[in-house]
Amino acid sequence: MHKNKKNYTIYFIMMLLFGILIYGAITEGERFSHLTVGNPKPGMNSFDMFRHILETNLRNPVTILLLQIIVILITVRLFSHAFKYINQPGVIGEIVAGIALGPSLAGYFFPEFTAFIFPSESLHNLELFSQIGLVLFMFVIGMELDFGMLKNKMNETLVISHAGIVVPFFLGIITSYWVYEVYASSHTPFLPFALFMGISMSITAFPVLARIVQERNMTKTPTGILALASAANDDVTAWCLLAVVIAIAKAGTVVSALFTILLTCIYILAMFFIIKPFLKKIGNLYANKEVINKSFVGFIFLILIASSMITEIIGIHALFGAFMAGVVMPGNMGFRKVMMEKVEDVAMIIFLPLFFAYTGLNTQIGLINSSELWIICLLFIFVSVAGKFGGCAIAARCVGETWKDSLVIGSLMNTRGLMELIALNIGREMGILPPEIFAILVIMALSTTFMTTPLLSMIERAFAQKKKTKPLYKKIILCFGRPESGRNLLSVARILFGKQLKQMDVVAAHYTLGTDLNPVKAEQYSRESFAPILREASRKHIRIDKRYKVTDRLNQEIVKLANGERNDLLLLGAGPRFMTDSCPTGEDNRNFNIPIVSRFTQLIKEKSMHLPGSLLREKLEWIINRVNSPVAIYENRDLRTPNRFFLLLNGDEDIFMLQYLESIFTNGVSKIKIMLTGIPDKDSFFEKELKKTVNIYRSKIKIIPFFSTETKFNYKTDLLFMSYRTCIEMAADYRIYDQLPSFLTIRPEVKKNEIE
Repeated sequence: MHKNKKNYTIYFIMMLLFGILIYGAITEGERFSHLTVGNPKPGMNSFDMFRHILETNLRNPVTILLLQIIVILITVRLFSHAFKYINQPGVIGEIVAGIALGPSLAGYFFPEFTAFIFPSESLHNLELFSQIGLVLFMFVIGMELDFGMLKNKMNETLVISHAGIVVPFFLGIITSYWVYEVYASSHTPFLPFALFMGISMSITAFPVLARIVQERNMTKTPTGILALASAANDDVTAWCLLAVVIAIAKAGTVVSALFTILLTCIYILAMFFIIKPFLKKIGNLYANKEVINKSFVGFIFLILIASSMITEIIGIHALFGAFMAGVVMPGNMGFRKVMMEKVEDVAMIIFLPLFFAYTGLNTQIGLINSSELWIICLLFIFVSVAGKFGGCAIAARCVGETWKDSLVIGSLMNTRGLMELIALNIGREMGILPPEIFAILVIMALSTTFMTTPLLSMIERAFAQKKKTKPLYKKIILCFGRPESGRNLLSVARILFGKQLKQMDVVAAHYTLGTDLNPVKAEQYSRESFAPILREASRKHIRIDKRYKVTDRLNQEIVKLANGERNDLLLLGAGPRFMTDSCPTGEDNRNFNIPIVSRFTQLIKEKSMHLPGSLLREKLEWIINRVNSPVAIYENRDLRTPNRFFLLLNGDEDIFMLQYLESIFTNGVSKIKIMLTGIPDKDSFFEKELKKTVNIYRSKIKIIPFFSTETKFNYKTDLLFMSYRTCIEMAADYRIYDQLPSFLTIRPEVKKNEIE
């Protein structure tokens, strides 16, 4: 404390002394004031001078650029979240945000605001920054290409991707006949205009397509893999084709462009046969490293910038050089992952929004001010969809895909988005695309991308309807002990059968043990036992048929009821940990780190085993072996609000569980994670049925391995479905059994001669 006071005293004396000395020196310097050139403006007081300084600083190019970035980033984030809310890729919202900031919206309704934030003299700086962002983005796109995936699917992807280029390219050239003379003849010769029209119809937005595939859980499906491979092939071909188109457009004729094309071929060969092997050797040094030193990162960026500069000088645009630099990066994913993490966030979060804003500032939707132009806009959209969607879908069907998968691939390949905007901006910068045509093509790019998600959902619904048949389930029997168990069983039945439960006959059965019970007491027990389930049934508008009996032959009565009335499922409630005959105790229990909830349920079981009529494994198996209808057993492990659902499959004998998915999804369940205990054998019955199910419920199913990081269960929200055979295998190892959430285990229907 004493030392702190001493330090403060020294500091105070030092500042006071030198403050006095500085003031004296400045006062003495006043004698030079008559020599000053450019004195402050006469008549300006201190506040006016301060305001003048602020106004001057606001007009500073750096201040304007920083203000523009702030406005752009905020607007882009808001639009991105809004579009994700309506199940559209966020990038569509970002593109629309750029247009909203331009003359089409903000400039039209708030011209003073646009003039202040985006003065015309400042747009050059914004353009330069957006071009840097595109260079970084194309570098990432090049690194994301998986040539291994292309090799594995080369035959199919070559047909699909190139059909998705040549068909719309041809239609684009034909379409240019109708618009060139009136709208473009005064800007550019026909050849470059027709070629840019063709390329604008041919591009697929690989990043947007990849994001849609990922969001719909199609990444590991055959259709998703084929679509990604085709889009990657399309990307490589389209950008090479764009380079040729740019060369021809700049040269004026095909013959004149041959020199540029020749230099481009030399450049590509050098990148693949000189730069790529060199980088591969260096990349091997970093294959297993999570951190790359700054010197090597600097070297990689040097290659990126040099490659972009060379292609700009050749005449095929810097973006192609950035793309090629990404393609030739070392192939090991450890290296690429580290490099992409360094570049992608900055490119996607900061620089790309600047490109969207710059595009929006040059897009004037108001120029489409006549019915003729809107007809042309609709024509462009129709031609682009017919060429890309139709070409890819028919090509996919020709190579052996089903109609459903072919239409899905066509829908995905029809996505244009960001990559289209990049090509359109190149055409606009070169003066090939007039403002009206540029605006129309931007609308076309947005429309074709926006329609992808709804189109996929429509295809899914259309083909799912063909699979539907009349309701398979007519009657269910619920047998419960405690009153609250009845309500729980009804809730589980509603999840399993969905909306069909309202059309089914629901029998709720409760038995009281002991034949010497007083009739008055029996009536009271009946009312109290059925009260919770009847309240729940009334709330859900489900009709309940009550069955109550006082008996000392509980198991026999349940079997008699199940076999005496034809039903689709006998649903039983079970005591906690009903599958285990004894609880692990002593040292072994401590070594396996059993969760608190499991230890709690273990204690419950120890007590409930002594309760008369509690249905544990021995009694349940006695019932199961004598009932021929399907039997389901529900074990409640403190389930409160079920909102996550899992289906555990363990081989061919579990395939029957898939039949319940259709009814489950009719009750508002949006997604089920299917857990596999192992990888299905190729072309096995299990794999074929699983693929068939995935194709029907594509966006609603996610397949994961059993006990992966995604299967960290929450006892209050998670419900697991599995077969009784699998349940027996899980119970064999109580360490696994204890980790499971509340579950419904089902034994399928058996023939009478199979019943013991």
